[in-house]
Amino acid sequence: MPSIDPPPVGTPTVKWRFPSMHPEGRRYVIISGVATLLSLVIWNKLTWPFIILTICIAAFFRDPIRVTPKGDGLVIAPADGLVTMIERMVPPPELAILGSEPLVRVSIFMSVFDVHVNRTPIEGIIRQVVYISGKFLNADLDKASEENERQHIVVEGRDGRLIGFTQIAGFVARRIVSFVKDGDMVAVGQRVGLIRFGSRVDVFLPVDTACQVILGQRTIAGETIIGRVGGEVPSGVTQ
Repeated sequence: MPSIDPPPVGTPTVKWRFPSMHPEGRRYVIISGVATLLSLVIWNKLTWPFIILTICIAAFFRDPIRVTPKGDGLVIAPADGLVTMIERMVPPPELAILGSEPLVRVSIFMSVFDVHVNRTPIEGIIRQVVYISGKFLNADLDKASEENERQHIVVEGRDGRLIGFTQIAGFVARRIVSFVKDGDMVAVGQRVGLIRFGSRVDVFLPVDTACQVILGQRTIAGETIIGRVGGEVPSGVTQ
């Protein structure tokens, strides 16, 4: 019987490509591109600054493909960024559906260099979407969660657990864009909105969910596990 050679190990099957740009950013890239062309006619000294600005805007609205972990009881990061706060607190009045007991809040700060497309932390049904207008303080400040423009979203999982998270506009951010509404069914890691130009997302973990991230850790939306139902708390995390 003829031998069958095994497939070569390490043969690449995928190629790297530039992340696609979310449609929400196209209008800004077009405006900046038109300004670049006009600068060639009016004052070409502005051309290079406008080219750089156009590239930066396109990069801000990048929307890379994410591979979301699968498993029961996992809570996935809704945002790219830096974990700046982990504390136990009572949810705000707009999230009264989560109850009146203190919950662990994980705050993820997104700089202008981070991907700003936000994703749902669990699979389920959207039970609540509440938008509140407000100020535009530095999103890294604790009081920003009470005074800034923000949007609260609550998802009910298949097991009945409720996960609440809040999109908070920052000093530069001026617009929260939502892709979902009450009653929508969402898959874990599905895109649910974005915040333009710098912001923060707070996640409230259920009482039986152990936090899986630490202060200073960077998260990737749709990929990083930030909570695990019934899991152990990693060293360095206080709940």
